[in-house]
Amino acid sequence: MERKAILIGNSDGIGLATTKRLLAAGWDVTGISRSKSSITSKAYHHNVADVSKGNYPDLLTKLISKNTINLCIYFVGIGELFDPSDMIYEPKIIDTNLTGMVRTASIVIPQMVKIGQGHFIGISSVADELLSAEAPSYHASKAGFSNYLESLALAVKSKGVYVTNLRFGFVDTKMAKGDIKPFMISIEKAVDHLETCINKKPFRYTAPKAVIPFIKFRKLMMKLIGK
Repeated sequence: MERKAILIGNSDGIGLATTKRLLAAGWDVTGISRSKSSITSKAYHHNVADVSKGNYPDLLTKLISKNTINLCIYFVGIGELFDPSDMIYEPKIIDTNLTGMVRTASIVIPQMVKIGQGHFIGISSVADELLSAEAPSYHASKAGFSNYLESLALAVKSKGVYVTNLRFGFVDTKMAKGDIKPFMISIEKAVDHLETCINKKPFRYTAPKAVIPFIKFRKLMMKLIGK
């Protein structure tokens, strides 16, 4: 059976590496991102669009109406350090990271439910568990992202559709900001974990697992500091 995937935000980083991995494995891939793609393959079709713009829902609807999509992965994520004197980026971060994902799922999931199969993966972060004075909008967007996806997984599993919330720690991309980056993994290692999710379809997957106790320790310290 032909395998078809649509990847959102795949012109660089983990998205680009995943695109190449899927193409090498024989997938037919459609990409949507704000930038042009460097990939040239007969099995790859690229579209330039911004998930926060008004034309994005129409484009996505048009693309999935032409094909039966087996897999959709939402890679899009932005973040800026918080500046209390200029909060112009705060709504944009929430809209791109969280609302853009929900908008994507609201178009893709019904088609998957209609045919009784499909897999939707969202790339989240272990930041979903932590408060942050340095990047409150990013952390809040990931908290909502993870909560929504895992709830959605429960809602559609009986319909034959799988939803995976993939939570990364630090991955060696341009999004890895900050002076301390514990347990950082390479882009290729991140794609290895993503490939595991494609094959096993868990509702939640955290990588690397070593970051889990670190996050628990950070949460405990934040509670103690807050008292």
